[in-house]
Amino acid sequence: MRHRHKGKTLDRQAQARNLMLRNLAASLILYEKIKTTEARAKAVKSIVDHVIMIGRAGDLNARRQLLKILPVKNAVAKVIEDLGPRYKKRTGGCSRIIKLLPRQGDAAKMVHIELV
Repeated sequence: MRHRHKGKTLDRQAQARNLMLRNLAASLILYEKIKTTEARAKAVKSIVDHVIMIGRAGDLNARRQLLKILPVKNAVAKVIEDLGPRYKKRTGGCSRIIKLLPRQGDAAKMVHIELV
């Protein structure tokens, strides 16, 4: 039973799951739109919104916090220089999930997740 357990496991151990979500978040920030499964998109949505909220400050402390979360330095620079000022007045909800047709091989629910 999963009483009081937060988050989805995505059939991975904690370290592999965290690395996958961090890489998905970096890809979403760099390309601003990615195609993935619905479960992964729901898991990465909160991470991306949190990263953008950190990046709104734009100072050195925010850059250091983002370097802990995102594995790609280009993504950190884009959050600080481009996305932070763009979402300065937004209080949250910087990403949206658009449902697509199921994947042909295994009928997994597919979605586009994009920045608003």
